[in-house]
Amino acid sequence: MAVSLRFQLPPLLLLLLLLLLISLFISAASDFDGIPSPSISPSLSPSSAVFHTPTHTYPPALFATILSTLGFQELSSASVTANLSATTPLTIFAPSDASLLSCPSCSLPLLLQELSIPGLYPLHFLLTLTFGTKIETIAPNRCLTVTSNGKDKVFVNGVEITGPDVFNNGLVVIHGLQGFVSHLSPLSCNVERMMSLSFPSPSLTSAAPPSLFIMRLMLKDAIIRLRATGYSVVSLAMRVKYAELAELKAMTIFAIDDTAIFSGGGNAYFSNFRFHVVPNRRLTAADLVTLPTATSLPTLDAANNLVVTAGGGGGPSAPMKINYVRITTIDLLHNTKIVIHGLSSPFPHMMPHQAFNVEAGMQSAVELQDNRGL
Repeated sequence: MAVSLRFQLPPLLLLLLLLLLISLFISAASDFDGIPSPSISPSLSPSSAVFHTPTHTYPPALFATILSTLGFQELSSASVTANLSATTPLTIFAPSDASLLSCPSCSLPLLLQELSIPGLYPLHFLLTLTFGTKIETIAPNRCLTVTSNGKDKVFVNGVEITGPDVFNNGLVVIHGLQGFVSHLSPLSCNVERMMSLSFPSPSLTSAAPPSLFIMRLMLKDAIIRLRATGYSVVSLAMRVKYAELAELKAMTIFAIDDTAIFSGGGNAYFSNFRFHVVPNRRLTAADLVTLPTATSLPTLDAANNLVVTAGGGGGPSAPMKINYVRITTIDLLHNTKIVIHGLSSPFPHMMPHQAFNVEAGMQSAVELQDNRGL
């Protein structure tokens, strides 16, 4: 009996081993059938389809070749050190070479990271996003703000996408931008929803012309970004004057941050906000530095103009001054209709006869006029 058991054990062991091998084979086969990867968790998923992780990466040299071929030579050079090796789909918003030359102090590799977002965002998907949607970039804690007119125009941080989908191979999407997007603020990811702001409703009796509609979009974009970057008082002033500002073709605004305002200059700035707005002129940094001394600039306060008292281009040791106030931050914020520059203090009013004799009145040309209405 013992002998027969000894001869029956090997077949049982063989059967068990066979079952084990079959089980392992089935398990291995299922791995090659393409099990779906986990769905993207953020609410801003650019597609309802699940992305699968690519089996290869794009080396920096390939990004450089793509951008160079498309005509973005500055970004092409920066891509080598921008760490854009793609293990996930990537969308790049690319400003032109000419616009990048307006910021010689910018770090182009960092700027390229700030203009690149993980995921595929073709134009048709960007058009579906809620106005003011923020999307985190591959630069840590930096977000781009997307707005649109709901039809065919999309703006990234206020700059229009004029070259949509110039490249799309299923792993990388590239959009061309009309202008320059400056470095993003550490507060750029703060959630500022448009529905939290109150704006006058457009008239229902007549359709607004396209230019007015674009201006309204640009005003809302500027108000959101100012509020998120420490200029909430200026943001509030723009909301108060929203209806008047929306009628302009363009504007240049000189702003003071909340810290400076709450330290003592709040009333002087807020009550004289219209005096800090140059209507129908979009004066960028390149425009400001070319203005000669004694140039007069009109304001929304029609009875009072601004005067350039120290021309630009002198560097930190000789900064540009308007009404004897130093311009601390040029191109603080800008989009297609609005440019905002930072000031060290509110503009004082100048006496009419002194506005045209700047050099002679260097010591006594300033007269403060407080408690003026908006």
